[in-house]
Amino acid sequence: MNLMVWLWLGGVALFGVVELLTEGLVSVWFVVGALAALAVSVAGGSVAAQMLVFAIVSAAALILTRPLVRRFMTRPPVPTNSDRVIGALAEVTETIDNRRASGAVYVDGKTWTARSAGGGVIPAGERVRVRRIEGVKLLVEPDQLEQSSQFEKEAVS
Repeated sequence: MNLMVWLWLGGVALFGVVELLTEGLVSVWFVVGALAALAVSVAGGSVAAQMLVFAIVSAAALILTRPLVRRFMTRPPVPTNSDRVIGALAEVTETIDNRRASGAVYVDGKTWTARSAGGGVIPAGERVRVRRIEGVKLLVEPDQLEQSSQFEKEAVS
């Protein structure tokens, strides 16, 4: 066997091992291209023809299979129960102060670490609305409906 046959066999093995060691299907197309180039080498094709076949077959394999692979590799996001607290009313159990990195709220039967979405200090006992989750912290802001009803109560008395 000539040197190029051994080089293409080595390429098939190397690309195959890389593929086995990764999860993202990164070199399977080169395995296919190297096998095609190996066939050209065994048939007596020139080195230039082998390289051209390797490049064309690898690119074609990538173009033809990538959308299919992407569809099977992409998993839909799995919603968690924590998503249901977004938009919910919560009670501040520990004063929320972003500068001191302190604050907690009680919502949905659990106490969460909380930060003010607007950056202001929110005293304990206030009602807030959960705007989003970042890591294990809830970002909250004072509830506008709660504030407007308090203003109405103060205006009446």
